[in-house]
Amino acid sequence: MKKRLQFLDRFLTVWIILAMLFGVAIGYLIPNSANFINSFSSGTTNIPLAIGLILMMYPPFTKIDFTKIPQMFQKPKLLLASLFITWIVGPFLMFLLSMFFLSDLPEYMTGLIIIGIAPCIAMVIVWNELAEGNRELTAGLIGINSLLQVFFFSLYAYFYLDVMLPLFGIKGLALNITVAEIAKTVGIYLGIPFVLAVLSRYMLQKIKGEKWFNQKFIPFISPITLIALLFTIVVMFSLKGEMIVQLPTDVLRVALPLVIFFGIMFFLMFFVAKKIGANYKDAVALSFTASGNNFELAIAVSIGVFGINSGQAFAGVIGPLVEVPALITLVNVAFWLRKKYFK
Repeated sequence: MKKRLQFLDRFLTVWIILAMLFGVAIGYLIPNSANFINSFSSGTTNIPLAIGLILMMYPPFTKIDFTKIPQMFQKPKLLLASLFITWIVGPFLMFLLSMFFLSDLPEYMTGLIIIGIAPCIAMVIVWNELAEGNRELTAGLIGINSLLQVFFFSLYAYFYLDVMLPLFGIKGLALNITVAEIAKTVGIYLGIPFVLAVLSRYMLQKIKGEKWFNQKFIPFISPITLIALLFTIVVMFSLKGEMIVQLPTDVLRVALPLVIFFGIMFFLMFFVAKKIGANYKDAVALSFTASGNNFELAIAVSIGVFGINSGQAFAGVIGPLVEVPALITLVNVAFWLRKKYFK
């Protein structure tokens, strides 16, 4: 039975839209606001943004019983299907969509390609939680995807930007980023909340007991996720507020292929998972893992390689504008699919 959402959860779409508008207003109305926010940066890492993401990820990680993660390997078909669709189908689909919709705007096209080769390893926890998916399976998948990004992101970027683009008559764009830089980004956004969550779970259950941990501590910290999400959205959109207002057509052109990508990936993974025997919780976990993207990594890479004012960085910031309402819609779609296919 679908759990009743708390007040903040129930009006999540409204809060997110208001946070987006507030962020855009800050970026558009307050001179040099983006420069002020970026002054709190270390390398390509924006510190306020990193804090928001760390706080956002901490409560969902804390809810996961990591001792159950090895159970995912008892379902090799689901794991292989997830990896194939997420890492083979997904990047190629985004490449085709960016070529079709943005071939006349190579900076935006490149930005979308970078998004496509960065599968979601963070926000999927939030969407999976809202859709009542399998937490342990999700944790295992994001762990695997994190490692794959560390080792293969640069190779994927080289293949799609320096090999595939020239085949379509577009000059290759070198993406000079090291494995160490990617590992740093993954470590900040996922490593810190992961370690804090594991330590919290182990120490608090040992001191206060499992019942207190589940009935008192978890409900207490749960609202932090959505509050931090709203804060993160305000920070991200304030960085590009002026550009978003000045280029509404560009926003729509970047948004359209993203919406198509989310929809195709979600339904493809859901029905493939169902076909090979997944239950609802597993199918939802796989679907949100496949359909989401690591916009945090894509934004960091785009800013670090092409600059804060580049079209690539702009495309990256547009990602959450589309992802948030699109995946909230898919959460509701998931509940409809549960009623229809999982009696």
